[in-house]
Amino acid sequence: MSDKKEKKTVDLRSMKPGSFRYIAYKVKRNPLALTGVIVIIILFILSFISPYICKYGYADINMKAKFMTPCADHPFGCDELGRDTLSRILYGAKYTMSIGIFSTAISQSLGIIIGSIAGYFGGKVDNLIMRILDVVQAFPGILLAITISAILGAGYSKVIIAMGISGIAGAARMMRANILSVRNSEYIEAAKSMDCSTFRIITKHIIPNAISPMIVSIAMGIGSSGLAASALSFLGFGVQPPTPEWGGMLSSARAYIRDYPHLAIFPGIFIMITVLAYNLLGDCIRDAMDPKLKD
Repeated sequence: MSDKKEKKTVDLRSMKPGSFRYIAYKVKRNPLALTGVIVIIILFILSFISPYICKYGYADINMKAKFMTPCADHPFGCDELGRDTLSRILYGAKYTMSIGIFSTAISQSLGIIIGSIAGYFGGKVDNLIMRILDVVQAFPGILLAITISAILGAGYSKVIIAMGISGIAGAARMMRANILSVRNSEYIEAAKSMDCSTFRIITKHIIPNAISPMIVSIAMGIGSSGLAASALSFLGFGVQPPTPEWGGMLSSARAYIRDYPHLAIFPGIFIMITVLAYNLLGDCIRDAMDPKLKD
C-alpha cells in the first residue's frame, strides 16, 4: 500500500505544473471536472451522429403533432410547426457549441498577438493599443456583439465573427499583463544578448512562458461565448430559422411558454448543462495551472 502511494507521489512530482499531463491528471482526480469533460464529449458525439440516430429531421413539419407534449414518439415534444424538439436540440448542439469554440479561438488568438506586441514593446505602442482597447471595452461585450452582428447581418459565420471580435480586448489585456511579468526575466535578457530576432523572442520565449493563464481563459470562454451566441440568436441576430440553435429555439418558444413550457425548458436545460460543463472544466484547469494549489 505504501509503495503505491510512493509511486503516485513520484509520478506527480515528475509532472511539470501546468503541463498537459499534469492538467489531465488533475482532471481525472476531480469528479466534477471529469463529469464536465464527459458531458462535453457526449454532446459533441450526439451532435455529429444526430442525422443517423434521429427519427425525424430537424426541419420535418407535421402540423398534426404541433405543440405535442413529451411522449414516447417525441420524448421532448414538438414545437409550433410540429417539428420534433429532440431532433432540433441534437442537430442544434453543433451550432451552439461550435460557435463557442470558433469565436473563442478568434478572440484568444488575436488577443494573444495584440497583447504580446503591447506588452513586449511597451512605450508608445503599448499606450496606443491600450487606448484603443479602452474604447472597445467601454461597450459591454454583448452590446458590442449585437452592434457587429447588426452591421454584418445575421448568420452562423457572422455570429462567430461578432463574438470573436467582442472578446479580443479582454484577451489582449490579460496577455499583456502576463507579458509584463516575464518581459524582464533573465532568459529574455540572455536571448537578446544572443541577437535573437524580436519575432523569435516573442514566439519562442515570451508567449510560451506567459500563455498559461490564457489556457484557463480559453476553457472558461468557450462556455461564455456559447451562452452569448444563444443570447444573440434569442434576440434575432444569430443563426436564423429553420436552422436549429438553442437560443433561437428559446426565442421561438417565448410566445407559447405559458401554455407549452416544454418548448423552452429543454433548450434552456441544454444551454445550462453545456455552460456548466465548460465552467467545471475551466475551474479544474485553473487549479492545475496555479502552483500555489497542491494536493
